[in-house]
Amino acid sequence: MIYVFLANGFEETEAIAPIDLLRRAGKKVITVGVGDNIIVGSHGISVVADTIAQEAPLTDELEMIVLPGGMPGTLNLEKSDYVQAAINYCVSNGKYIGAICAAPSILGHKGLLKGKTAVCYEGFETQLEGANIGNSGVAEDGIFITARGAGVAVDFGLKLVEKVHSKEESRRQRNAILCD
Repeated sequence: MIYVFLANGFEETEAIAPIDLLRRAGKKVITVGVGDNIIVGSHGISVVADTIAQEAPLTDELEMIVLPGGMPGTLNLEKSDYVQAAINYCVSNGKYIGAICAAPSILGHKGLLKGKTAVCYEGFETQLEGANIGNSGVAEDGIFITARGAGVAVDFGLKLVEKVHSKEESRRQRNAILCD
């Protein structure tokens, strides 16, 4: 089971592309609304989340959480006690955390990226406290998968598929959507 957290002001492409690719790969993806189940993205697109944060249990079934970026979506995710608890749960239990655009800053503020290679949206590098800033569109280091922004949302989604399914499935999905 994978939770994709959505908060008002999230970047739509950064959420929808990974949700779509993970579901195409047969993974159970649950969109989790922070504050409500109707969430409005940074470009005015409303999404009805599958559940709300308080009703999304943190159990062994959880494989990964995904934090889309966008503003003020990233700030709204970061101030959510439930999102913070989910991050802590994943770190304590070795579960994957995907964060794209500005959202890696949430992990940086918690000190989780110290000594890790990570990427983020241009201008947020100083908020990845102690991280080794990579130069690729998507970076993976341990349980952390980070990405630069909307322009690499498909690559980010395919990397998430690789981590929770397989490299073969990621390649299959890449070919299926004509992404070469």
